[in-house]
Amino acid sequence: MKKPLIAISTGDPAGIGPEITVKALNLKKVYRNSRPFVVCDARVIENIIKICRLSQEINIIEDPEKGLYRYGTIDILDIKNADPVSFTSGKVSEITGNASFEYVKKVIGLAMEHKADATVTGPINKEAIHLAGHNFAGHTEIYAHFTGVSNYAMMLADKNFRVVHVNTHASMLESIRRITKERVYNTIRLVDEALRKMGIEKPRIAVNGLNPHAGENGLFGTEESEHIIPAIEQAKKAGIDADGPHPPDTIFPKMKGGQYDVVVCMYHDQGHIPIKLLGFRYDDRKKVWKGVSGINITLGLPVIRVSVDHGTAFDIALKDKANPESMIQAIMHAAKFSSFKTRSDLHDIF
Repeated sequence: MKKPLIAISTGDPAGIGPEITVKALNLKKVYRNSRPFVVCDARVIENIIKICRLSQEINIIEDPEKGLYRYGTIDILDIKNADPVSFTSGKVSEITGNASFEYVKKVIGLAMEHKADATVTGPINKEAIHLAGHNFAGHTEIYAHFTGVSNYAMMLADKNFRVVHVNTHASMLESIRRITKERVYNTIRLVDEALRKMGIEKPRIAVNGLNPHAGENGLFGTEESEHIIPAIEQAKKAGIDADGPHPPDTIFPKMKGGQYDVVVCMYHDQGHIPIKLLGFRYDDRKKVWKGVSGINITLGLPVIRVSVDHGTAFDIALKDKANPESMIQAIMHAAKFSSFKTRSDLHDIF
């Protein structure tokens, strides 16, 4: 059986995406279970190899099936749109914003055409892609648009610590407006199906409240009683092991301790903060990130999309300081998901 083809979009060329991609592909273990190829401007990758003083070679491909896929060689589908002399590393620009958008669009197209078994995405800069005229809030929304889905969710995972969001890239005011019974229930259903496909027979799902103390029986808000509780009750009737709403300040230690498999969060930072506190480790004395673990999986797509769980880190771009841990995890998980899932299994899951 052929190892799965993994299409990697490197993200914004002015950020650390190309560097963590090159470093991840400098590990033999990445090639043991997958055939990874890069969608980027080859000149960007060549520049990174020089900066990081690595000995990798480049193989330009037009067809993913024609790649060499051997350790020491990076197979690249060359999108000639970001000559390193045309932009400044660590700076927001229209050039790199458009380049990163085109890389993402390309890997989605390859997956939809069954020319890639899974996709992995490096970090983009939202301001840069907006400067380039692409008005999307982030990767998740780009994937939803080009795959034609409307019911999707973001899962962040670091080993057995998982969070899924009802809302992601929206203001706090808009996030509150989006808390509806239908939206909360659909998120619970998506995550239940996804975890079952990942091998968890009966996922234990904790659902957060929106307000402090999960509303305290209406003292601090009514979103729980009007929308979240009815959604949980509907999920239970559908045979889903969901409970809550839980106070957001106490539920995460319970999941970490093994009581739950996932926590459904109501808005962006409610889920992002705990998982990044767990996986990100910064050494202020050396001014480096000693650990950057965790991945991002989009649920509800007809294709597999796994991403790093961090941003472009413009402050350390092209300085050989970027930690590739999250990119390595993303590639390995993408290969794992694609190797034991059929296309029909993937529908409405990854």
